[in-house]
Amino acid sequence: MSEIKNFLTISDRLACAGQPDELQLAEIAARGFQVVINLGLSDGKYALPNEADSVTGLGLSYFHIPVLFDNPRIAEWESFRSVMDQQQVKKVFVHCAANYRATAFTGLYLFAKSELTREELQSFISQVWQPDAVWLRFIDEALKYIAEFRG
Repeated sequence: MSEIKNFLTISDRLACAGQPDELQLAEIAARGFQVVINLGLSDGKYALPNEADSVTGLGLSYFHIPVLFDNPRIAEWESFRSVMDQQQVKKVFVHCAANYRATAFTGLYLFAKSELTREELQSFISQVWQPDAVWLRFIDEALKYIAEFRG
């Protein structure tokens, strides 16, 4: 799995990474993953053509929540949270082009579930990248949203 850009094993049931190719998707299936969540764009430079067909052809469930890198929205994170909650007993692989969107969304999800503190969330994301102003603003907005959601 190390060949997949920025691959991170989070637990025995959760991992995130950049865009896998067809062979790497087969390896993901062989490693027991049951669900793939794609946060990248289907028509982007790094997108895998017909990814949904490839994933479902391997017997995995596929969810696509396209997130514009320069305009992430709380509604997209909420969709992600909902899918993650529905799939929480399954082994889930989350990806985007380079594991930037995926680490941010996954980290926020783990924070919302009280599995990461604020400091651990920052550390989790910084394993892969340093968010720019757009993403720092989004993460801050999401943290406020999560606080309201918890309250």
